[in-house]
Amino acid sequence: MSTIFTKIINGEIPCHKIAEDDKYFAFLDISPLAMGHTLVIPKAEVNYIFDLEDEVLAGLNVFAKRVAKAVEKSVECKRIGVAVIGLEVPHTHIHLVPLKALGDLDFSNPKLSPSQEELAEIATKIRANFK
Repeated sequence: MSTIFTKIINGEIPCHKIAEDDKYFAFLDISPLAMGHTLVIPKAEVNYIFDLEDEVLAGLNVFAKRVAKAVEKSVECKRIGVAVIGLEVPHTHIHLVPLKALGDLDFSNPKLSPSQEELAEIATKIRANFK
């Protein structure tokens, strides 16, 4: 059975896509810790990040770096925090979270509830800065 992320990649579930290539996909988190919170995933459905083949893991990190730079240029923040938790969806994913303070990467913080219009607006900004 496909994960929710595979369904997003396949277009079965809508998302606010940031970037995509033949191996990786990035999209906005719909319950973000901060505006611009982005998930970066491999297209291969692998549950645990350290079960990825070395070259896929390396490529995922390089792709995430490019996405992080675009997010950083698009939202007000001091830097982009990175978290890999992997308990909530059995598909490897990296959280890129814009940070203003140390506690901003605490997943027990209340999540934001942006509108679809707000998500679309920030996604457009991030895509424009993706290189």
